[in-house]
Amino acid sequence: MQVILMERVAKLGQMGEVVNVKDGYARNFLLPQGKALRANDNNIKSFEAKKAQLEVTNLETKKEAEAVGAKLDGQVFVVIRSASDAGALYGSVTPRDAADAATEAGFTVNKAQVVLDRPIKDLGLHTVSVRLHPEVAVKIKLNVARSIQESELQAAGKSIAELAAEAEAEAEFEIAELFDEMGAAQDGADLGRD
Repeated sequence: MQVILMERVAKLGQMGEVVNVKDGYARNFLLPQGKALRANDNNIKSFEAKKAQLEVTNLETKKEAEAVGAKLDGQVFVVIRSASDAGALYGSVTPRDAADAATEAGFTVNKAQVVLDRPIKDLGLHTVSVRLHPEVAVKIKLNVARSIQESELQAAGKSIAELAAEAEAEAEFEIAELFDEMGAAQDGADLGRD
């Protein structure tokens, strides 16, 4: 199906271009979202009449998105989740979770703007794209942790594996000290019998 794009669509084209797309993609995504119109004579004439207005509107929204993007780019948001000792999440962090974290911090981001390359299924720092406008995308970081204290440690550069290794080494040291004390007490008791 031939459609005329009403805005820039990634990997497809710029506003005003007439492109061929699969019927299902046009019917189920482009047309309902208002991103395109069927490319017939009436729609092409209508688009040409509105083109200047659409370009001005697009430029204004792009400027607004760039202003918000300048503040949002590089921000770190904490997401608290339950996880195993190995750091695997019970579930995953979704675009809605990322949008909610940004919204709580005072930014206006909806889940449709958050682009996850792959599901987030483990603790740690994860880089996520936020598409504020078809031509403006920024990167944010999600600090996925089990608690606020753990998120602060992760922000300082320690991974969950390092924290677990430190805790295990500390526990082994305490056990060794306990056995040393018990051995010394036993040796003292043995000396008292002689």
